[in-house]
Amino acid sequence: MPVTVLVPSTLRGDAGDAKALSVDASGTLRAVLDEMGRRWPRLERRVRDEQGALRRYMNVYIDGVDCRVLGGADAPVTADAEVHLLPSVAGG
Repeated sequence: MPVTVLVPSTLRGDAGDAKALSVDASGTLRAVLDEMGRRWPRLERRVRDEQGALRRYMNVYIDGVDCRVLGGADAPVTADAEVHLLPSVAGG
């Protein structure tokens, strides 16, 4: 089963206006993001930097748990998992 990547409204323009993406990859978050990058390269550039690391302002959750707690890019992602992309919001 594919992994579902949930895309917030602020990033949908880089994902073909999709609210959710079906990504045929599992194993690690890195594998999911690699496949996402092949299909939606503009979205990947918003999520990862030039070295492939998660951008500092990007929060990624796997089934509701912050990926940084689970191992960052090496966090396990099972088939049919939900990966939620959430950019940090600042203001004042």
